[in-house]
Amino acid sequence: MKQTSIPPYVHEIDGEMWLIEDDRDNLKVSYRIKEMIYTAQSPFQHIMIVDTYDFGRMLVLDGVVQSTEQDGYIYNEMITHVPLHIHPHPKKVLIIGGGDCGAAREVIKYKQVEELYFCEIDELVVHASKEHLTGVSAGLEDERVRYLFADGIQYMKDHKNEFDVIIVDSSDPVGPATQLFEFDFYENVFHALKEDGLMVCQSESPLFYREVMENTYRSLQQLFPITKQYLAVVPTYPGGLWSFTLASKQYETFITPDFEQTTKYFNQEILQASFALPSFMKK
Repeated sequence: MKQTSIPPYVHEIDGEMWLIEDDRDNLKVSYRIKEMIYTAQSPFQHIMIVDTYDFGRMLVLDGVVQSTEQDGYIYNEMITHVPLHIHPHPKKVLIIGGGDCGAAREVIKYKQVEELYFCEIDELVVHASKEHLTGVSAGLEDERVRYLFADGIQYMKDHKNEFDVIIVDSSDPVGPATQLFEFDFYENVFHALKEDGLMVCQSESPLFYREVMENTYRSLQQLFPITKQYLAVVPTYPGGLWSFTLASKQYETFITPDFEQTTKYFNQEILQASFALPSFMKK
């Protein structure tokens, strides 16, 4: 239900409204707000959509920025187009999380995709994003999309040998997303993939969340014969530099699939370059 009260993440400073995001108790990032668009408390988290001066409208969950109109496409394109430029026939795709709808919008650009299952635990995030964050979510009306408002962790336990590609578009490893970074969950993802399936997940900042990134890589390396990390720069995420981990049962060569080429960030050169890692990550 929509609320009118000001949430604790928003502060008035010199007559201006500011969203102040706390990261690990060591870093505060502030965004000047034009307008409070939407706030609500779901059974899972606090949801807020605000209009900011530099990043346009942004989705904020429990005080943490998830996606913005200004740079959200970078993350959403990189978590989707990279795996879909590796799997040669991704007919059945699953997204876990991704309530802003941006990743789902990118997946349906591929003609090869026959079914897209969109599993998000918080239905209210999807509804709020589709109504108030159209710069990220617009264009998702497609008969191939199957909405599943369910716990992705339990959903993975119930499915075997079913999906060609699984995209784990989770928030940070706190609250309801914590178990999405654990070995047992990745093992269930492995079994839910077909014999030639592959998956990708966001694996946090290599600078500020190095332990999470390393644990993600090691867990997937134990399960999959092919495990690789790649990078993108997302300005609203702590440190800007952000990692993704791809794990595949068979495929690792880049292909040129048939898709609607309307990307703003992703291209063939970015695809190649994103797997070039700095020395500290290689170590």
